[in-house]
Amino acid sequence: MAIEILGMAPLLSVFDMPTSLRFYRDTLGFTVVQDSGQGDKSGWVMLRAGDSTLMLNTAYDNDDRPDAPDAINLAAHHDTCIYFGCPDVDSAYEYLREKGIAADPPENAPYGMKQLYLHDPDGYNICFQWPVG
Repeated sequence: MAIEILGMAPLLSVFDMPTSLRFYRDTLGFTVVQDSGQGDKSGWVMLRAGDSTLMLNTAYDNDDRPDAPDAINLAAHHDTCIYFGCPDVDSAYEYLREKGIAADPPENAPYGMKQLYLHDPDGYNICFQWPVG
């Protein structure tokens, strides 16, 4: 018998939790459903938007955090992409532009998905996508 899987919650390592929360919660519209108890300065946060769950964890404890993110660590984030189902990719693009988020216009991929790519504050790739037609 196969394992019953009912969801997925990727965990992303972030440099600055308040900055990440401004992006995921305040800009993208996720809701904080659980955290480690320090509000915006929590070391761990679980967020939800629709059927999507995402967890964020600070890369450093407060006393250990350097003044700036490690460039090598940030470079590795470009190898990670979180794909979100989004029925109206064009409206998402306009909304993000209004919020000051840099992104190229959506494009149709050869495999039949309309896709909008952008980066979060830690350099992770984010894609909003939906089947064409």
